[in-house]
Amino acid sequence: MSRNMTVWRLSFAVILLGLLWPMAPESSAGSLDQLTDLTGKASVIVTLKGRDNFTSEYRYDVSVRNHTSDLLIADSLVIVLDKITNLAGEDREGLTGESFLTRFDILGQDGETDDGKPFFRIPVGPTPDLASLTDSLPATVRLRNKDYLAVFTPSFKVLGQKRPPPPEPKQTQAAPVPSGTTPATPSRNSVDKLIQLLIKKGVMTEEEWRKANQP
Repeated sequence: MSRNMTVWRLSFAVILLGLLWPMAPESSAGSLDQLTDLTGKASVIVTLKGRDNFTSEYRYDVSVRNHTSDLLIADSLVIVLDKITNLAGEDREGLTGESFLTRFDILGQDGETDDGKPFFRIPVGPTPDLASLTDSLPATVRLRNKDYLAVFTPSFKVLGQKRPPPPEPKQTQAAPVPSGTTPATPSRNSVDKLIQLLIKKGVMTEEEWRKANQP
């Protein structure tokens, strides 16, 4: 086999592989560095769903509500357990300055931020975007109170991305027709050729054409 033929076949195989290789759908769920802090523009709705007194475990449903006029990309939304406060609103021990977060086991988290805070991804609903003044599906957050802190409140931040606005459609203007001219009409010869082609392909018959042209 000649060298040129080998190169040609390899090039053809590469092109074919590129055309057939399945493309993964684009997703906004990625590194937290690509997300914007939406706290204040989007709020969290925290609902206590269950409590196990034996293990001191608390289960919450946490949803995100969009307070902006923009669309939020659903699969980009993340809630970060920012702090846990006591009844006085403090989030640290008075003597040691230790965060109350260290006194809890966080169960089922999707990861941690660079500063070690647990985060959870918001489930994607039936639409790809979270519209204005609507709520997302809830993420399940489970906290185990290791030291049996009497009263505590979890506090969350919201991270995500806004949907970029669609590009404005370009307005096209029809080319002006010079005055004194009329649009060209197809010649009789071109019409006859078109009819003969339609008859040849079986789209219509000669009888149908004659009937259509009868006055």
